Amino acid sequence: MRAQVSGQRVTVIGGARSGRAAAELLSRLGAHVFVTERATLPQQTRLALERAGIPYEEGGHSERALEAHWAVISPGVPDEAPIVRALRERGVPIYSEIEVASWFCPAPIVAITGTNGKTTTTSLLGHILRHSGRPTVVAGNIGAPFSDFVLELTPQHVVVLEVSSFQLDHIATFRPHLAMILNITPDHLDRYGGDFFRYVQAKFRILENQTEGDFFLYNADDPVIVAHLKESMLRPRALAFSQNLELSEGAFLRGRELVIRWNQEEWSIAMEQLNVRGRHNIYNSLAAALAARIMEIRQDVLRESFQTFQGVPHRLEFVRQLDGVIYINDSKATNVNSVWYALESFEQPIVLIMGGRDKGNDYSKIKPLVARKVRVLITIGESARKIEEELGGLVEVTVPARSMEDAVRAARALARPGEVVLLSPACASFDMFENYEHRGETFKRLVLALE
Repeated sequence: MRAQVSGQRVTVIGGARSGRAAAELLSRLGAHVFVTERATLPQQTRLALERAGIPYEEGGHSERALEAHWAVISPGVPDEAPIVRALRERGVPIYSEIEVASWFCPAPIVAITGTNGKTTTTSLLGHILRHSGRPTVVAGNIGAPFSDFVLELTPQHVVVLEVSSFQLDHIATFRPHLAMILNITPDHLDRYGGDFFRYVQAKFRILENQTEGDFFLYNADDPVIVAHLKESMLRPRALAFSQNLELSEGAFLRGRELVIRWNQEEWSIAMEQLNVRGRHNIYNSLAAALAARIMEIRQDVLRESFQTFQGVPHRLEFVRQLDGVIYINDSKATNVNSVWYALESFEQPIVLIMGGRDKGNDYSKIKPLVARKVRVLITIGESARKIEEELGGLVEVTVPARSMEDAVRAARALARPGEVVLLSPACASFDMFENYEHRGETFKRLVLALE
């Protein structure tokens, strides 16, 4: 595909991080790039494009944006956007940024997707590989665009990508040597017309270009994945990880030990030696360890890596303890299943802060845990009323808050010694914040300022 770049007219739709990175990459490779943004471009993006001599527009899409041989779409741009429909009507191919970057990647790619756990598993595997001394790039949906690194890579590198369904929606030749699906539960249904099957199909596109020499790792305890696999023709070598099954080959839980069986060898580590908490992180650790063993990482390196891994920001992140109350930032919990895992991770009574922009959420799955573990529910954002209606009757106290500052103030007043104040929103952040990172940083700043 490299030959299709130089001299080509390329429209980049969306000027966020991945759009800016794709534009700079393609410009360096000789394409005539034009960036089009419906909203206002961030100042740093505007400066970067001007430094690179890349023309752009903001505040809407002009006819010029349609004059392209092909286009690159940012993950935040829905397929129903008028600019996307107009390009398709003209027969203009549309690719994701990870697809385009992969055309120029000489290194093996590990691609990790799933509804939950992508960032932690990607970060953990990157940590293991770096600890082994292997030159490693961690990128993708985790925040660092693949395009920013791809021209500096060699065949000796490993690329570990967190990949979202939106990025997979627009691949053509993207082929990871090792692909992983951690789990699939309803999420982003607003982007898939309320059709869960379309979302599942998007996740499984991670496999479509793999061959017999590649690997696919999957969660054998996930009924959606298992059911879809029964209907699929697999070309890569498939290996499972499980907390419920003992596997002749793969990764599984045996008592309090994580066990990896691969290549006629068995390796194990006690759960107590993991430096992350929660049942969901057992799955993430099993998946990362199995991938590492397939990539020939030594057992001693694996053990040391698990013991030194610090987790990821905004995912069950300890903020502080004040007057006997623990404050936890789980801003990355942008769907109901993430909140289920967060609630499952604590034995103490919980003061739960939830809310934001609803994505078609069904809160029924967490109702038993809320009833059993949550004493106080504080709601924020556009979905506050819906959450209160769904869950408010299950707790002692429900408090609507107009802002994160109000929510933290209410939590401080209502939490008792021995309880946990947990920000785990179950919703997108865009009604009140730039992204989940901004939401989490705001929460942490306010909590750290409490007296």
